[in-house]
Amino acid sequence: MAARRARDFALGTEQGQLGDETLGYLQDEVRRITAEYPRKPLPAFFDDLVAAQQDAFRVIEGGRARPSQLQQLYLLSTLLSWHMAKACHDLGDGSSAMMHARAAGVSAEKAEHPALEAMVHGLKSLIAYWSGYSADAIFHARRGAAEHPHLRGTVSVWLPSLEARAAALAGDAAAAAAAVDQAARRRDAVEPDDLDELGGLLTFPVEKQLYYQVETDVLLGQSTESTVPDAERAVQAFTDPTAPHWAFGDEAGARCNLATLRLHADELDGAADALRPVLDLPRAQRNRGIVISAQRVHHTLTRSPARSALLARDLGEELTQFAPAAPPALALPRRP
Repeated sequence: MAARRARDFALGTEQGQLGDETLGYLQDEVRRITAEYPRKPLPAFFDDLVAAQQDAFRVIEGGRARPSQLQQLYLLSTLLSWHMAKACHDLGDGSSAMMHARAAGVSAEKAEHPALEAMVHGLKSLIAYWSGYSADAIFHARRGAAEHPHLRGTVSVWLPSLEARAAALAGDAAAAAAAVDQAARRRDAVEPDDLDELGGLLTFPVEKQLYYQVETDVLLGQSTESTVPDAERAVQAFTDPTAPHWAFGDEAGARCNLATLRLHADELDGAADALRPVLDLPRAQRNRGIVISAQRVHHTLTRSPARSALLARDLGEELTQFAPAAPPALALPRRP
């Protein structure tokens, strides 16, 4: 409460023009939220994210900013709206997620930041993918890559990786393979940019690329000699919470992919071992992507030759009861 009061004071004292302290506050909030998002449950910082986005909008609309400050404000507004869109998606509110993504797109254009514009297209693709709209997911990923072909940051790898998963969801193996190859070529040419420096969800490390590549194979129902070892490496890459690129969502997704592959190989015990940390996640961390990944494992389990085994029945019961996160109070609809 004291910190929020200090924030309100800083935002209100510099009457007549926007001062360095206001910009500094917003910059600090963006850095903090970016760092915390992949590592903490959403309720731990959701209220602060909402407040920071509203503060950024209010400062821009208040007309106190000098022309030289507006570009930075629009950049901060983009980053906050981008994370708000991801938060709404994680809470299962797809329509609000796309609304915030469009706000991020408007701000990114005004900020004249091509990499952020591409990040917004990528986020739209991700939202569509987890909502089951594979054609939309492919469209947004391809549009981001086509409109910004000269980017060298890791967003240039994220876009074709998103396309690969979406194409696999649509059952288009040729398009998926082409996108995987494109991601590999882009990785060889990466030069980290300012978004990679911020980190969090704004960078796309090699570990995450591997997780996406495995998921592409899993969705296509195909497995090469390297698929299972790659899936095991993807899980291993996300088992250390102190690692720079660790994210509980990526670990959960990688574990669900490995569990699915082991079920295909009739390795029920191995599938249960891979899945156990996912099932043990606190409810506050069970975002939309994790819940859907767990549902995919359940779908595979119900068709497994081992589905009648006691362990399979127990696992199926847990998966059935794997409830999504409850939204924070500020994400709930307001009464008129």
